[in-house]
Amino acid sequence: MLGTRILTAVIGIPIAIYIITYGSWLFAATILLLALIAWHEFFTMMQAKNIRIQYSIGLIGIILALGCAWLGNAQELVMVMMLAILLIMAQTILNHKNFGVAEAAFTILGTMYISLPFAHLLLLRFTDQYDYMYTAFGNLSAGAVYLWLAFLGTWASDTLAYFVGSVLGQHKLCPNISPGKTVEGAIGGLVGSIAGVASMGYLCGLPLLHMIFLGILIGIAAPLGDLAESVLKRFTGVKDSGNILPGHGGILDRFDAIMFSVPVAYYYVTVFIIA
Repeated sequence: MLGTRILTAVIGIPIAIYIITYGSWLFAATILLLALIAWHEFFTMMQAKNIRIQYSIGLIGIILALGCAWLGNAQELVMVMMLAILLIMAQTILNHKNFGVAEAAFTILGTMYISLPFAHLLLLRFTDQYDYMYTAFGNLSAGAVYLWLAFLGTWASDTLAYFVGSVLGQHKLCPNISPGKTVEGAIGGLVGSIAGVASMGYLCGLPLLHMIFLGILIGIAAPLGDLAESVLKRFTGVKDSGNILPGHGGILDRFDAIMFSVPVAYYYVTVFIIA
């Protein structure tokens, strides 16, 4: 299993570096594909619990939401989400024998849970995309730098939390949700996030104090995203959201922490660094 995980990472990381750093339309298309796979995984998880959700409405809502994010239209993004909610609730009237309030609630949850975080991946990547920073890696788009801050902070958090928890973990963090996570691991993850964001920020010439604060926020948001997906898996009784990534599970398994940390990074960058 560990060998499979490492092989997947060895293949995936260079591809991810290229797509994130130089992607543009390729990055947008990749994020859309990942979001649609994540939606299918959510649908399959709900099926395991015998919960019927409106697959097509959620699918269209996700496509339109990411399209709005690609164009940078926040107001239209709200309109799309409102339209999706109205269409979903309308189904409780038009198809009331097979589609009730519970089904509508889970459809809305899945649509929002997937579309909005993945939309923020696009919003963050294309923030100030025509402004370039001189970094230790050469000239990079500002949006690419901001996205790397979120990714590296999340990955550093996950990695250090695992190793610290494995070696020093004594006190369970959320035993009813994720028995393997410990308080010591969470603290290690927080330190890892701060170190990862601060290191990337230093190499890109960004203010250290901002990087520390952003690292703290990512170090809190990332494990919450992980635990939120664990709640969904426990609720539906599945071990992994999917098996598309050998050794890593599904897209939701791999992006659960990113789905929480990227929106946090986007709003921090927008409010404090850009402004």
